[in-house]
Amino acid sequence: AAGLPSAPVSLQALVDDTEDVSLDFGNEEELAFRKAKIRHPLATFFHLFFRVSAIVTYVCCDWFSKSFVGCFVTVLLLLSFDFWSVKNVTGRLMVGLRWWNQIDEDGKSHWIFEARKVSPNHIAATEAEARIFWLGLIICPMIWIVFFFSTLFSLKLKWLALVIAGISLQTANLYGYILCKMGGESDISKVTANFLSQTVFQTSPGDFQKPGLDMEPYQH
Repeated sequence: AAGLPSAPVSLQALVDDTEDVSLDFGNEEELAFRKAKIRHPLATFFHLFFRVSAIVTYVCCDWFSKSFVGCFVTVLLLLSFDFWSVKNVTGRLMVGLRWWNQIDEDGKSHWIFEARKVSPNHIAATEAEARIFWLGLIICPMIWIVFFFSTLFSLKLKWLALVIAGISLQTANLYGYILCKMGGESDISKVTANFLSQTVFQTSPGDFQKPGLDMEPYQH
């Protein structure tokens, strides 16, 4: 009889020990979801489609057509579609970032940046989408820079204006999104170093919230 009270006491101690343990399966599922799945396949497709199509058309245009004007206009249209879609659509959907530049009444240029706040209604971008977005944004302008030097060395100067347009449009998006991701810092050397360390070598979906950005979620 003297040993009977020990059972309730032991049971109560077990309850006390397990009271503060929280098993958050939701975070693990969300982390696996971010790493494994592309949430916006259409946006991901068009993020690469226009810029890759512009490069392929530029390289192979002599095989498709002998019309310089036709090739020039086609590539320029693809570059323009790419600039608009990346700036206004794919960046917002794939990495939750948006930027634009506006001129005020005094003629001064202002960069404006927005980042989507991660919330239950707005889940952070997946790691696969983020890598596709940034790699596409970085590699394609480098290819156009190679085209620039090859055009000069081969003396195909009639293509020079088109190549410069390709460099300008694609580096504008790259520059805008780098500033947006890094919170609008003006020191370009610091921005570049931080960007390469955080994005190219270690992409993290949690990095999309940066100081100095408008953290209001987007209205779709």
